[in-house]
Amino acid sequence: MARNVSRFPDSRAKTRLRAPADEEPGLDPGLPDPSEDLGHGGRRRRGIYLLPNSFTAAALFAGFYAVVMAMAQDYERAAVAIFGAMVLDSLDGRVARMTHTQSEFGAQFDSLADMVSFGAAPALIMYQWSLHGLGKLGWLAAFVYCAGAALRLARFNTNIGVVDKTYFQGLPSPAAAALVAGFIWVLADSQVSGTRIEWGAFAVTAFAGVSMVTNVPFYSFKAVSLRRSVPFITLFLIVLLIGLIAYRPPLVLFGLFCAYALSGYGLYVWRKLQGRSVSVISTSTDEPDERGLHG
Repeated sequence: MARNVSRFPDSRAKTRLRAPADEEPGLDPGLPDPSEDLGHGGRRRRGIYLLPNSFTAAALFAGFYAVVMAMAQDYERAAVAIFGAMVLDSLDGRVARMTHTQSEFGAQFDSLADMVSFGAAPALIMYQWSLHGLGKLGWLAAFVYCAGAALRLARFNTNIGVVDKTYFQGLPSPAAAALVAGFIWVLADSQVSGTRIEWGAFAVTAFAGVSMVTNVPFYSFKAVSLRRSVPFITLFLIVLLIGLIAYRPPLVLFGLFCAYALSGYGLYVWRKLQGRSVSVISTSTDEPDERGLHG
């Protein structure tokens, strides 16, 4: 009796029907190809990119270290650690783009690290340094800042596809943290106790927290290309700025971020007076999903 073998497809046909690993649905293109790394028994293992995530981890450590220094009442080191976290945070994304190692894991890890370094840490340091003297108003101002940072990061992650890349929607959380940390650094460097300037600390903290959740546009500097030629005077101004920062780091850095924090409101008023839109949401309304996003 002849056996029916038609139920079993040819192995060559099965090979033709199988899609390449890079084209299989459901794989995250931002992560390494799991088919390139097989564990014991042929099971696939997913990895993460080491280089950019190392910068993110270092920024997270700097934020944690700032809180530890504040608990030890070493507020100058705490403020410097926040600025160190800013530098490291500005590098991880650039390193990921330069080395083509962007991933969804890296984006989520960066947001969580930012919440610690630029959200919780500055609020706790400011409260420990000065705001605790105001009682409930003090921790309320610290909470407004912390909540503003969380909302700012959540909005950034959800609007990243429709926001104009030239501007930020609201004050970026690293700049807000620099505003708070710079204020502490300037006064601590001048031997001014935080308990003597409680209302000033309250105003700076509340202003930074509210600015993060506004729709005020702040220039992102993403349009600046390092590959373009610039006038010779530009290099001289950069050298001059570096010299000023080296001369009085607390005062110059705090002044720079104060100017940046106020520049967004100046741009907002100027656009209003010109009758132009102040929204940083992309002006293209071709897509149905973008209707109602433009103001």
